[in-house]
Amino acid sequence: MAEAEGFQRKQFAFAAHIRDPERVAAPEGIEDRRMAIYRDLFFNNLVRLLGNTFPVLSKLHGPERWRAMVRDFMTRHRAHTPYFLEIPREFLEYLEKTRGIQDGDFPFLLELAHYEWIELALSVSDAEDDLSVIDTCGNLLDAIPVKSVLAWPLSYRFPVHRISPSFLPEKPGDQPTCLVIFRKPDDELEFRELNPVTGRLLDLIAANDGDSGRGLLGRLAQEIGLDSDAMMQHGSDMLNAFRADGILVGTATDDRKQA
Repeated sequence: MAEAEGFQRKQFAFAAHIRDPERVAAPEGIEDRRMAIYRDLFFNNLVRLLGNTFPVLSKLHGPERWRAMVRDFMTRHRAHTPYFLEIPREFLEYLEKTRGIQDGDFPFLLELAHYEWIELALSVSDAEDDLSVIDTCGNLLDAIPVKSVLAWPLSYRFPVHRISPSFLPEKPGDQPTCLVIFRKPDDELEFRELNPVTGRLLDLIAANDGDSGRGLLGRLAQEIGLDSDAMMQHGSDMLNAFRADGILVGTATDDRKQA
């Protein structure tokens, strides 16, 4: 038991030094040349992983500031998962809770980080549409339209999909930026920008508790003050475009309604 506890203490000392080598001494008895291999390996792998997940964010900060941010993440944040692909989600939590907003930060930092992370999150999601209770050719006006579980509506204050070194907005847009990311049958990911009306329609579909497409469009027409007949005409095109993209998988069958 004592031997096991001693080994565990060495593990903790090793990990603490890897996290923060400037302030935490290396465990005794390990040659610094060997220790340096582990220090560089862990840190550089993390810089590479996070840089690939957050390419725009890392580019905007530049190599020095980005590496400092990654080091601060290693030093201060305590991850709640051992899974490699969950590390970017931990980094997002670090930005939101551990680090927080600091002077000189881009005003869109958290939204851009979330937007870049969401691509990884959807790519590794194990969610699947249960097509056994979906009529893929169902009438989207008369029946209940069903959103794919692999289509995620997003709303941001800033136009995050346009941010680049040459476009750095200082204030939120006049209207929310509505997007949807969806995974196609071949696992390819695509983003679509939505206007406020189509974005609201998709929100209504996602939260729908039994209204037909016609009913949802009627509610939307009332919300925005549009003539019902005009909404039905334009709304039918919107619904069919959603289905063509795979954002909608079809309509609910009786089995799904009962479930």
